[in-house]
Amino acid sequence: MKKIVTLSVMAALTMGVCASANTDTQAQIDALKAQLEKLEKTTNKNTKKISNVNMLANHDNLKFNVDFRTSYDNLNYKTEGGINPMSGQAQPSEYKNDALFSERLWLGMGYNPTDNMIFSATLAAHKAFGASYGQRGTGMGFDTFDWVNNENLTDNTIRLREAYWLWKPTVGGFPMTLSVGRRPATNGHLINLRDDDKAKSPLGHIINMEFDGASASIKLDKYVQGMYFKICVGRGLTNAASWASNGTHYLVPMAQAANQPNYTKVDGSLDQTDLAGFIFQPYDDGQYSVLMNYYRGWNVPGMKMNPAYNPMNPMSPMATMETLGNEDGAVISLKSDGVGDGINDFLDDTILFASFGWSQSNPDAGKTMMGSSDKKSGTSYWVGTQMPNLTGGRFGLEYNHGSKYWRPFTYGEDTMIGSKMATRGDAYEAYWTQPIVEKDGQGVLSMQVRYTYLDYDYTGSNGFFGDGGTPYKIGSMQSKAMNSVTSAQDIRVYLRYRY
Repeated sequence: MKKIVTLSVMAALTMGVCASANTDTQAQIDALKAQLEKLEKTTNKNTKKISNVNMLANHDNLKFNVDFRTSYDNLNYKTEGGINPMSGQAQPSEYKNDALFSERLWLGMGYNPTDNMIFSATLAAHKAFGASYGQRGTGMGFDTFDWVNNENLTDNTIRLREAYWLWKPTVGGFPMTLSVGRRPATNGHLINLRDDDKAKSPLGHIINMEFDGASASIKLDKYVQGMYFKICVGRGLTNAASWASNGTHYLVPMAQAANQPNYTKVDGSLDQTDLAGFIFQPYDDGQYSVLMNYYRGWNVPGMKMNPAYNPMNPMSPMATMETLGNEDGAVISLKSDGVGDGINDFLDDTILFASFGWSQSNPDAGKTMMGSSDKKSGTSYWVGTQMPNLTGGRFGLEYNHGSKYWRPFTYGEDTMIGSKMATRGDAYEAYWTQPIVEKDGQGVLSMQVRYTYLDYDYTGSNGFFGDGGTPYKIGSMQSKAMNSVTSAQDIRVYLRYRY
């Protein structure tokens, strides 16, 4: 009996201890749960903060990139030379510069707040080494003309090269784009191969210059692989008086804009030059592609000789800039990114292309363009290849030919001797581009050796649309009287840093 009582007491004590232990354990569990809930809330807050930081890093800040190039150019021009048949004076037969050193800086920036909205801009400076006293302004201001503002050697001023926003909505299942600003219009399709850049818009065979405007595109690749259509509009020249231009009435009595209210149109000045056109890609499967471009330029300008010119009168200019008429242009380009299908690595990495261009002038009534009051058409064809070499670089060969009245908008092409694409005659080019330092498959430091040779059949290849663009046959009396350039060559070597 005593034994049973003892066991009962021990059982009661054990149950009490267990109950007490269970109570302590539950309290600990409850406390742990509370800590976990607090930690979870803290983690969620931190996760949200990290997400915001990531969003800030990925979208809500301005990213910068640098493209800095130092170049050496050896330039040589051959001219008609001999005796000027008009004046009887001897003329030089050659102009050259054995060592032209220059540096070009592109400071790019981009902002991507959403997946379908982009801002992009590029600031630029392009100058010769050292001081260049008296050099600026020798081109009557054309070296700082807005179309070629950043392609010519000027000074160390930072200028605007590109600045635009790009919206990429999808409407009715069709991806579209809309963009307004200083659009990228240099280093376009095919010319970008030689320039070692990504292709910009439009096609480099017919347009290669800066302009301000807008574009809109739509992808149609649900019907045909790679198909898209883009409309582009732009303004290349604005007729507007400057701020407080009426002040010139007191400073320069002959000022053209005297007493003109701010930013109003100036009678007798150049009309506003506008461009509109389209880019159409009917097919692109990643290897074979076709690309087309058409444009019209309204109120294009040009130099006109002054028939009343009097060299004894300093107020009598030899020539004036005038609005002359309209200009049309079109081009179709074919490109093969790889030859054949898996024949060998060399052919897989070889690019072939061919392009055909057409232009036509349309003078206003009573005016002439390029020396004629009639419509004049010109054509150009261009072929080239770019292939890999044993050093891991790229080697390219190109040839283009332009006819008598060929006139593209390629004033901003990256060359010191004028646009090769504008050549009325034959142009030959060979280049070797070699990466030196790479990171993550991207070239950080590269070099290029390029040789360009232009052999002219007619004068005026790099002129505007006026008398400066009149095509005289090389060797003719007019060409000899102007001591026209008959050929030009440029040997260029550069080092280029991009990151």
